[in-house]
Amino acid sequence: MEHFSSNVFALLLLLISISLPSSEGTPAVGVNYGRVANNLPSATKVVQLLKSHGISQIKLYDADPAVLRALSGTGIKVVVTLPNEQLSSASARPAFALSWVQSNVAAYYPSTLVHAIAVGNEVFVDPRNLTSYLVPAMQNIHAALVQLHLDGPVKISSPIALTALQSSYPPSAGAFRAELVEPVLRPMLELIRQSGSYLMVNAYPFFAYEANTDVISLDYALFRPNPGVLDPGTNHRYYSLFDAQIDAVFAALSALKYDDVKVVVSETGWPSKGDPKETGAGVNNAAAYNGNLINRVLSGNAGTPLRPTADLEVYIFALFNENQKPGPTSERNYGLFYPDEQKVYDVQFTFKGANGGGLRWEEDRGRHNKTGSSSSNNNNNNGGNVKGNSSGRLSERTTGETWCVANAAVGKKKLQAALDYACGEGGADCKEIQPGATCYDPNTVEAHASYAFNSYYQKKGRVAGTCDFLGAGYVVSQLPKIGNCALPTRY
Repeated sequence: MEHFSSNVFALLLLLISISLPSSEGTPAVGVNYGRVANNLPSATKVVQLLKSHGISQIKLYDADPAVLRALSGTGIKVVVTLPNEQLSSASARPAFALSWVQSNVAAYYPSTLVHAIAVGNEVFVDPRNLTSYLVPAMQNIHAALVQLHLDGPVKISSPIALTALQSSYPPSAGAFRAELVEPVLRPMLELIRQSGSYLMVNAYPFFAYEANTDVISLDYALFRPNPGVLDPGTNHRYYSLFDAQIDAVFAALSALKYDDVKVVVSETGWPSKGDPKETGAGVNNAAAYNGNLINRVLSGNAGTPLRPTADLEVYIFALFNENQKPGPTSERNYGLFYPDEQKVYDVQFTFKGANGGGLRWEEDRGRHNKTGSSSSNNNNNNGGNVKGNSSGRLSERTTGETWCVANAAVGKKKLQAALDYACGEGGADCKEIQPGATCYDPNTVEAHASYAFNSYYQKKGRVAGTCDFLGAGYVVSQLPKIGNCALPTRY
């Protein structure tokens, strides 16, 4: 463990400086505004809803004039989409591409802040075999932007699904499907690089968890404290399935020598309801996933183990539950809001720390809800398995007690700064994590930070916000152990 600095003021400045986003490039979370429904509010009401909740970025699946007009003068950034149905025309006819950009971008910009065009959506998995049209369509759309002098403020991309990867586990082995590389991905990435744009990726840990509940823990999928998963290729330890998925994309980009290409997560989310076989779908888990992700991005902790300084931009799917979407029940229940504009769960798009920002949620630890029934979702028995220490083992549950542990996902630098604060000005009892003391081993920043955070938290009477540490701490309700050292509940 590093020595505690005597300059507490300097440490506080360090803690603040590494945890708060800069005014330039302030992180934001967007929302996908899908409209496959017959009961949604008008575009004008939707814009009022966005503004009332501080949502500053949206992504459309078309370029609907009513929506673009309603967004005029609001300052809300919008991504418009050239639908898959128009890829063939945009690919074959530069004049069509120019007309489309004139009608759907230039006609509204800059009053409506169109800042990107998604050329198609998940084209590689479209059953109509549209892949060959994608790059020519992107090239023609970009040429139209250049002709209209909009290629600076308006970027182009095309959202890809993770099925574009041939391999994704471990993350360091991430690679694109061989048949896509030369004909599509390489020229697409070259256009993205030359135009200063970014690759859009749709990533859904829910799908991976649902299909592999025997090997993937729910905590790992929901950004909750867990022992992590080691990537033997890099020795990076992953504490969230989301990070693992995104790093598989980064590894695939690196393999093609496109390390410099930025990634935007154009879709991600978790359903609040599903069919009985859709394990993990439910309100609590949806709120946990989206809330923890939003809070993390807004706190400036968006980097991944492979790209720790990456400033990920994320779009949550979706704004509303959409009643006409085909497929399983989950497909109609990804919304943050019901069509009547009521929240599916509490939504906040402003950062207020680990215990108060993002989407607020209550941990599902097998406790009973107000009706007396279990709060688990869809009979998912993984909901109560909290693995809050390096071994993944927990001692017996102590009713009514809570503990504060370190959030390894923020990285060692932020953990160390928070640890220094807790053991310095914070007044935590850190004697037991000094060399030779009972809780010194394991000698890691994460283990020592958990001990110090918990000491501070318990001394402050477990008051809300005292396990915050600007995103570096989590509250858990089952007793964690650090090696042979159990965290105390009283000081």
